[in-house]
Amino acid sequence: MSEDKLSLAKRELTGKKVKSLREQGLIPSVVFGEGDPILTQSAYNETEKVLLSAGYHSPVDLDIAGKKQLALVKTVHINPVKRTIENVEFQAINANEVVEATAPIEIINFEQSDANKAHLTLLQVMEEIDVKAKPADLPEAIIVDASGLKTIEDGLTIADIKLPKGVELADKELDPEQPIANVYDPALEAAQREAEAEADKAAEEARAAEAEAAAAEGEAAPAEEEKAE
Repeated sequence: MSEDKLSLAKRELTGKKVKSLREQGLIPSVVFGEGDPILTQSAYNETEKVLLSAGYHSPVDLDIAGKKQLALVKTVHINPVKRTIENVEFQAINANEVVEATAPIEIINFEQSDANKAHLTLLQVMEEIDVKAKPADLPEAIIVDASGLKTIEDGLTIADIKLPKGVELADKELDPEQPIANVYDPALEAAQREAEAEADKAAEEARAAEAEAAAAEGEAAPAEEEKAE
């Protein structure tokens, strides 16, 4: 059983006709499984709430016209202008089978680290990762502990991930050294940017001076020729 539940009604409208569903406050959806895809629809507010809660990593208990079906959110299509949900695709799953899902990476305890105490900053460069598990074991997030970080030479990588019981990485070929987060010194980087800006300014002034000198030489040459005549 899942904490996220959504009731879907079967729909007949397809193609451009689904626009009328959206105007009625409904979201068209599709449930993919072993058989033919099932065309469905559901109330916008209820669907949005479930999608925000489940994301792409938590199973959803669907009620499809009275029939129960466990599923994962496969794809959510968003209107690029209105930023509203246009369409949803669900993937039917079996509670006893291992499935693949995308889990967010959550970094904790950086506040307790020596790096934080030294006024360094942690920049997360990897936000999510694909995992495999039975639906009941799918984690809401992959937790990575940053309390041991000390200097700008430190960071978090795939190797620092401690997977929950029953969960494994979907991609076995991931490089253990692939970074998840890096430590950097904002003050040092600001100083480096300022130094680079000063160097660029000096170089630009030098080029301008050279151009001015060349122009002056070009103006002086005709004058010398006139004197010679």
